[in-house]
Amino acid sequence: MPNNALLDHLLDLPEPERLKELRGLTEQERFEFRFHWRLWARQSQLAPDGDWRMWLVMAGRGFGKTRAGAEWVRAVADADPSARIALVGASHGDARAVMIEGESGVLAVCAPGRYPVFEPSLRRLTWPNGAQAAVYSALEPESLRGPQHSHALWPDPERGLRQRKPGAA
Repeated sequence: MPNNALLDHLLDLPEPERLKELRGLTEQERFEFRFHWRLWARQSQLAPDGDWRMWLVMAGRGFGKTRAGAEWVRAVADADPSARIALVGASHGDARAVMIEGESGVLAVCAPGRYPVFEPSLRRLTWPNGAQAAVYSALEPESLRGPQHSHALWPDPERGLRQRKPGAA
């Protein structure tokens, strides 16, 4: 069933049948149910299928941009142990407070037992499978030179990278 169809199916069932379906899940399945983003997300919060280089989510406050980004980062890290992801916030503090430790940040969307280790002094997240995400500040765009990122740059959409003025050093 695509995206929310399973959830819609469950919600459409009379309560006794819905509870019977849910009781049919294993303990592990019931535990992980809330961490299945594709089940809960709106279609517009999911990354597009296929081969793409840029995914832009232009939406207002409360849409779930941070959650969509965090879930995408988690999916990339879970799928590819060699992933090297750049997380770019307006500042290091903003990246940490919103993108990593925020209520919709990377740490909040990971299931217990699958959290990445966050090393604030190194500005790095490391998943149990070896995937990594490095934290950058848009105030220091030159810091993005050098490190290799295999998958993505996830700028903070509201306060992310500032365009330099022509002639600025």
